[in-house]
This record gives sequence, C-alpha cells and structure tokens, in this order.
Amino acid sequence: MNEPSWRKPAGIFAILALIGVWAVLVASLSHEVGSWPVLAQAFFYLFAGVAWIMPLKPLLRWMETGKFKD
Repeated sequence: MNEPSWRKPAGIFAILALIGVWAVLVASLSHEVGSWPVLAQAFFYLFAGVAWIMPLKPLLRWMETGKFKD
C-alpha cells in the first residue's frame, strides 16, 4: 500500500468513540451495580472490561482491507 488510507484515521476515531461510549455506559450503571454482591460486581466489571474488545476485530479488518468480513 503506497498511499495512506482515510480508513485508518477514521478507524482510530471509531475505536476511541467506542471506548468513550462504552465507558460512559458502564459508569452510568455503577450506581445500580454498586448495590450488588461483591462477587457479582467483580464478574460484571470483568465482563464489561473485556466485552468492548469484541467489535474491534471487524473494525480493524475494515481499516486494513476495506471489508468487514472475509
């Protein structure tokens, strides 16, 4: 690839937006989650801390190839 693609800066912006939206969503649930038992809170925050990664694979593929699926 000789020329820079507009997809990479757009993809970086999308990743940052995804992280920001996800953080606001999880933080908005913190009051309710705070009343749960400690073990349930731990599982929730563990899941929430990993779940935002799932949409990254198709987004990164799109940034490189221009296609979301193979």
